[in-house]
Amino acid sequence: MVCCHFELVEKHGEETFVQRTQYKWIKIVSNSFVNSFPFVIRNQMISKITHKGKSYNVDLAKPIDISIPLRAGEQNVNAWYSPPVKIEPVRMGDWIGDVKQGGSVNFRNVFFNPHGNGTHTECVGHISKEDYSINQCLKTFFFVAELITILPDETANGDKIITKQHIENCLGDKRPEAIVIRTLDNSLSKMNKHYSNTNPPYLIYEAAEYIDAMGIDHVLIDLPSVDKEVDGGKLAAHHAFWQYPHNTKLNRTITEMIYVPNNVFDGTYLLNLQIASFENDASPSKPVLYQMNTAL
Repeated sequence: MVCCHFELVEKHGEETFVQRTQYKWIKIVSNSFVNSFPFVIRNQMISKITHKGKSYNVDLAKPIDISIPLRAGEQNVNAWYSPPVKIEPVRMGDWIGDVKQGGSVNFRNVFFNPHGNGTHTECVGHISKEDYSINQCLKTFFFVAELITILPDETANGDKIITKQHIENCLGDKRPEAIVIRTLDNSLSKMNKHYSNTNPPYLIYEAAEYIDAMGIDHVLIDLPSVDKEVDGGKLAAHHAFWQYPHNTKLNRTITEMIYVPNNVFDGTYLLNLQIASFENDASPSKPVLYQMNTAL
């Protein structure tokens, strides 16, 4: 259960106001009072969150967006031999949905593949015979997440793998609701990399099995898949994580092709996992992290 309490500061000329409730603004005469206010710092939006008996302060005015934007053209990130994203104005007779070309409004069609064209969040419907949609499976959107950084091991056949030992060492005794996996080398090329036929790193079965055993419900990774690019259709890590088909975990999600900047340090964050309401196995998504500080 997450409990939020907001306290905001606004400046109007030389006067400072603090919002302690939804309806009432309190005028503060002394700026020294504002500076000593326990949960308020100017230009911040501080939420106090209680989770599993511990209290944290989260600044909702400082989001860390770890999604990759969807852009038209070849410069967009791409995987699975998907066609490039297309964003094109609608044309109807002499009318065009492009203001630059004389239209009254911008009115565009967007063509993309959620799995191949950028950051996306998928549910078990990605591998199931049953029609499960991400819109029906993901019902809550805030989670305590642990950001970890891993240098995959290279095997004799050239594969780069993420192992159970990697996950275990990074988590220690932490049991988050979500895990955000950043892999090295973490260059900016991940923002527009074309992954098809490159055999990217992946989680081996035992790693995904361990994540399942730890009760982690949401996996986010900066790769096009948690599984090997060409594996004969086994999708072993997907099956291990979702425990499909014998003990299916419908509430769980996998988010792929994120990008976590190097200046974001490993640690505990509040994750806001945003999706579009697609009745499909996957949706383009916008995962956002917020730093969590232990409340005094």
